[in-house]
Amino acid sequence: MGICVGLQALFEGSEEDPDVPGLGLIQKRMSKFDDSAKSVPHIGWNSAMNTSVGPLGAQSFCGLSPDSKYYYVHSYAAFYTPGVLEKDGWSVATATYGEEEFIGAIAKGNIFATQFHPEKSGQAGLRTIRAFLDGDQMQSPTPDTSVSREKKYGLTRRVIACLDVRTNDSGDLVVTKGDQYDVREKDGVNSGGQVRNLGKPVDMAKKYYEQGADEVTFLNITSFRNCPVADTPMLEILRRASETVFVPLTIGGGIKDTIDPDGTCISALDVATMYFKSGADKVSIGSDAVIAAEQYYEAGEKLSGKTAIETISRAYGNQAVVVSVDPKRVYVNGPEDTKHHTIRTQYPNSSGQSFCWYQCTIKGGREARDLDVWQLAKAVEAMGAGELLLNCIDKDGSNSGFDLELINDVKTAIKIPVIASSGAGNPGHFAEVFERTTTDAALGAGMVC
Repeated sequence: MGICVGLQALFEGSEEDPDVPGLGLIQKRMSKFDDSAKSVPHIGWNSAMNTSVGPLGAQSFCGLSPDSKYYYVHSYAAFYTPGVLEKDGWSVATATYGEEEFIGAIAKGNIFATQFHPEKSGQAGLRTIRAFLDGDQMQSPTPDTSVSREKKYGLTRRVIACLDVRTNDSGDLVVTKGDQYDVREKDGVNSGGQVRNLGKPVDMAKKYYEQGADEVTFLNITSFRNCPVADTPMLEILRRASETVFVPLTIGGGIKDTIDPDGTCISALDVATMYFKSGADKVSIGSDAVIAAEQYYEAGEKLSGKTAIETISRAYGNQAVVVSVDPKRVYVNGPEDTKHHTIRTQYPNSSGQSFCWYQCTIKGGREARDLDVWQLAKAVEAMGAGELLLNCIDKDGSNSGFDLELINDVKTAIKIPVIASSGAGNPGHFAEVFERTTTDAALGAGMVC
């Protein structure tokens, strides 16, 4: 059984690295997705439709269902030519991304391979693994009632549950919620300014997974104060969550070059590797990405090869690196009043100014930098980031919906997927952001289960 690159290895090779040959079991090469009209990498939940299956109830292979969605994350694919592999005895299941149809799974004899990750595809993926282990190659597919029939073809847009994790005043790791990045209760009866406690991280992650979250993100919002290598409780949370949560897990906070308490230098790549070995699928880089972007422009838009984004994406692929940015609005009279990229907003400030730019911040929003979100987005894409998690300080904790203007503006700047964040307070806000923007995913934090 081959998963993701395991499927790609069965082919002759890939344009990702033309000098490295594949096993050559299939006389075809992998090619990169066309990014002219869609985000690349292809990240999210898509179909695996058996090319030889007719109406629902016909046989499929290894438990694949036409009603199910499976988790894909890749930039290169084997594009499908009808009938060619089938003539050689292969069973084929395909998915469609934009106008491109590609191979999602193949099987022949004792060989089974998937471009998607069954171990991260919820119950549908677990059924596929079980069917392979049981040697149950051909079977009637199990209908998946959790997936809308109208949306069974093509990529869906993801709903991501985010857990802001930090240590409370008693030393316990808890899930909290910020109000413009302030996570303490307001002064009042029985509050005492304590850290908001929404529950235990592992329990809440499992609950979000069971309720249908497409991904779960842990943001360790106090990690900048500590050495991540010594952060044993956070590593244990990842390990335990991986036992019961079968969708992708992202960890953010402290992904940077650090100095251990004993003076040992630990690279961002080492920190990321530690998180990956503990169960994370992606790491999220915040403040360090802003500093790296500033250095990128200071060097004349030349890559150093030494940033956390570059070293991690080079080792694990750009789909493993998410950059999380915390911008805030800065109003101006007009574009001529700033060197930064501005938009005309439908929401002028109290002074009547109707232009603004989005200023990047670091250290949890406490320090503003002379860098706008467009500059940041373009820089981290060049460095090898695979996704941009687009927060908004002005919207954080407001429960008033996402900043649609910000999202649409940034989507025009880059090709990599964008995750909308900050402001979600109810399901309608997710529907709104998917209907009124081209965002690839939307994230909600602190939405109590």
